[in-house]
Amino acid sequence: MKTAFFSIALLLVFRSAHAQTTIVRDPQIAQLVGEVSADSLREHVTKLVSFGTRHTLSTTTDPKRGIGAARQWALSKFQQYAKQSGGRLTAQIDAWTLPADGRRVDQATPMGNVMATLKGTDPSDDRIFLVSGHIDSRVTDVMNRTADAPGANDDGSGTAAVIELCRVMSKTAFPATIIFVAVSGEEQGLLGANHLAQRAKDEKWNLEALLNNDIMGSNNSPDLRVIDNTRVRVFSEGLPGFQTDSVAANIRQYGLENDGKARQLARYTKEVGERYVDQLEVVMVYRNDRYLRGGDHTPFVTRGFPAVRITEMNENFAHQHQDLRTQDGVEYGDYVKFMDFDYLRKNTAMNLAVLANLAKAPSMPQNVTVEARNLTNSTTLFWQAPKAGASAGRKIKGYYVLMRETHWPFWQKKFFTEKQGLTLPYSKDNYFFAVQAVSADGNESLPVIPRPGLR
Repeated sequence: MKTAFFSIALLLVFRSAHAQTTIVRDPQIAQLVGEVSADSLREHVTKLVSFGTRHTLSTTTDPKRGIGAARQWALSKFQQYAKQSGGRLTAQIDAWTLPADGRRVDQATPMGNVMATLKGTDPSDDRIFLVSGHIDSRVTDVMNRTADAPGANDDGSGTAAVIELCRVMSKTAFPATIIFVAVSGEEQGLLGANHLAQRAKDEKWNLEALLNNDIMGSNNSPDLRVIDNTRVRVFSEGLPGFQTDSVAANIRQYGLENDGKARQLARYTKEVGERYVDQLEVVMVYRNDRYLRGGDHTPFVTRGFPAVRITEMNENFAHQHQDLRTQDGVEYGDYVKFMDFDYLRKNTAMNLAVLANLAKAPSMPQNVTVEARNLTNSTTLFWQAPKAGASAGRKIKGYYVLMRETHWPFWQKKFFTEKQGLTLPYSKDNYFFAVQAVSADGNESLPVIPRPGLR
């Protein structure tokens, strides 16, 4: 009798679930994506280059040259955009003094991350989404604080993207909070990012995603002779850099080496970015960063926050960390003229689509489990409603159950349901599953991998 009842219930669930074959763009997000301007990005980068050098140890008192002047200009742009935000955007420099460390900081140095916070409108939603680029620049000698270091692409491109995102997005109200930050001290050892990541941990921010943009505005690599402005890389760690030992047994038993928080964010970035930005492929790279390099996302992942690095597909190393010169017929230096601003526009728009979709979505579903008490060739999942969303009158449309084969890099199918549970005719032994909450406008939360329900 119980078997017959279960079979009938299973059949009804199968009929109520349906795979999504078409994802529709949210008109509001599509409009914002269209407002990202290549001309505006060029203006931002050109202004950053005009400060001569933005080396972390350069002058902070000259009004026209050095890191201090650059930070004040970035702050003025954020303050300008605050006027169009209806009081939602506030801007400040998070300042501190860094003592000499005997390595890349040879004297006590005034530091500052330039930040603009677009406060969410839902009082029940404490989620924070952060986007960053680093404002400092350098030449060949990492300690040379006086030579001109244009830093147009590294990382004027990422900083310009952050400023442009603030310009476009500050006019719109989002339920969750978005923070735009131009980070200092990256070239001297991820100094500003370490400060901000520790602050987020100490203040217990509910930071669900960080998009770090570093070197994202050039489209060619001379050694490979490749020119391509249709692909951008997103780097994400595999095994978690935070509390690895405590979760290692679970990762090994259930094969979750490829399903940490950063990797889920990378998949989300690929799906949503490609949904809204034409002629752009988001290429997932399964490592935290490149060889011999580092980025401002790393201090966040090592503290347990989901964070990824976004970088152009084909780097030109003659235009990074170089003294300005011509040698053997090759011009070295990180100049504006070597950039592709339509490519930078697409990469910036990809960031916008991801941030907006996350900030409009409900928070993630809670207590997601997969039924694991019985040997079956079907899969049953249960979950609870998100913490944020409905309490402020925001309607939750329902949930997506995501599915992919265990060897597949990203999600292959989506099944929609309005219920808080679903049974599918696919074996939990052969596929990975996750659950997203979906807003009335179709905006999806980050996916949640289920834990085994063994009791």
